[in-house]
Amino acid sequence: MTLGFARRATGYQRADLIFSELDLLRSLARRAGPLQMIFAGKAHPRDESGKGMIRRVFSAARNLEGAVPIVYLADYDLRWGQWMTSGADLWLNTPHRPYEASGTSGMKAALNGVPSLSVPDGWWYEGHFEGVTGWDVGHEEPSEDPVAEADSLYEKLELLILPMFYARRSQYVEVMRSTIALNGSFFNTQRMMGQYALNAYTAAAGDKQKTN
Repeated sequence: MTLGFARRATGYQRADLIFSELDLLRSLARRAGPLQMIFAGKAHPRDESGKGMIRRVFSAARNLEGAVPIVYLADYDLRWGQWMTSGADLWLNTPHRPYEASGTSGMKAALNGVPSLSVPDGWWYEGHFEGVTGWDVGHEEPSEDPVAEADSLYEKLELLILPMFYARRSQYVEVMRSTIALNGSFFNTQRMMGQYALNAYTAAAGDKQKTN
């Protein structure tokens, strides 16, 4: 199974949450099924927390060598984004709530039938249907306990996602189909612009006419 993670590299996105317990992750991949990860994303030159997060991903990759293959793509751009959101088997998103503005990479993945394993924040708070369009990390309410969130992530991978991917492939394919049908059909730019036009611009114009 290939996990994809690609977005602006900054501290609150927590690309390194999945590396909270390296021994557990190594054991999980051995027991539940082979796992590999592809990361991408640039940090602002002045964002020290973002650059530190990238360094921690590289450090984890070295520690997990031979057990969980991990690569970090350089020069992330629209081309890499297209390939990653269409080529991954599972999209990972682990922001610190409630700081996720939207999470558009997960929307693009959904259009390609790639389910998400994500913290319920941003668009995923609305788009998440457990076991239907993907899986959540943690609980509905924001948590200040990253250890509990990491434990939830590992539990979902070991007990639900990897067994389904390797032993019940038709069921996993059904989740992929549901991801397109429920997420891909709604969380898109056409719907977004329609809502902006109806709920913001048209409504504002109506209010202005009433005051004149």
